[in-house]
Amino acid sequence: MLAHLIIYFLSFVGVWVGSGLAIKSVERLSRTLKVSSFAISFITLGFFTSIGELSVGLNSIIKNDPEIYVGNLIGATIVIFMLIIPLLAILGNSIRITPEFKGFNLAASLVVISLPVILAMDGRVGHTDSYSVLILFTLLLISVQSRRGLIEKLKSITPKPNIKLGKELVKIVFGLATIFISSRFIVEQTLYFSNFFHISPFLISLMVISLGTNIPELSLVLRSAFIRNHQIAFGNYVGSAAFNTFLLGLLTLIYGDTVYLTNSYLVSLLFLIFGLIAFYYFARTKNTISRLEGVFLLFIYLAFISTEIILH
Repeated sequence: MLAHLIIYFLSFVGVWVGSGLAIKSVERLSRTLKVSSFAISFITLGFFTSIGELSVGLNSIIKNDPEIYVGNLIGATIVIFMLIIPLLAILGNSIRITPEFKGFNLAASLVVISLPVILAMDGRVGHTDSYSVLILFTLLLISVQSRRGLIEKLKSITPKPNIKLGKELVKIVFGLATIFISSRFIVEQTLYFSNFFHISPFLISLMVISLGTNIPELSLVLRSAFIRNHQIAFGNYVGSAAFNTFLLGLLTLIYGDTVYLTNSYLVSLLFLIFGLIAFYYFARTKNTISRLEGVFLLFIYLAFISTEIILH
């Protein structure tokens, strides 16, 4: 038992180390290439902070237990909007909503982000769901980039001649390999603890793995609190949550069959929808998430965790 706990803990440490290595190299490359902070945060950091979820998903497919990645992706979204963003608002006094996510784009983003738990309500996730998710995610990217002209900015990139591209790429590859190997152990230990405690892998994924795979986002909270760059942090979190929706569609297509779920997602749906509605209302009022509003969202997360523990 103790040995499995140690392996579980070290696996999450591996995700943290690998993610940190990859993210730092991506940030360094993006700054050198003069890509906007929003492009860095939403596209590059949004993707790379979701590498943990992708690796867990691929390994759960290898282990033929796709319910793990569904629970992880739903839990990760709840963690981002009801734990990580509230913590950033509390530590930084408030979060300013970036122009790219004011008005329609904010509402559209929250709809796309809530899709995984909505699609899971009928007890299965199939190919039709996957294609719907991928199409809506693509439309969101188009809408967001049209406000900022991200594609044009990326086309105009002129790298500096002294950039150590090869060195940074090696770090990224090493970081990704570390994440993938660590994620394989996470899935194996999740199945072990699921059998040992007679708890479904979904519940462990929802409450434990979702925290572990969001370690990169949690570390950004502390970094952003010190550097006071909440634009990067907020863009990263929305991008990461949106990429989680994209991953649900992608992983289901890779799995090649309908994923049948043995757990009720009603509690997750109610808390997620209530939390996103509250988040949208707070963001619309003054285009910020205040410290007090962050405390309220954090209370929703604690209520969610307590409810799941009591029910299971």
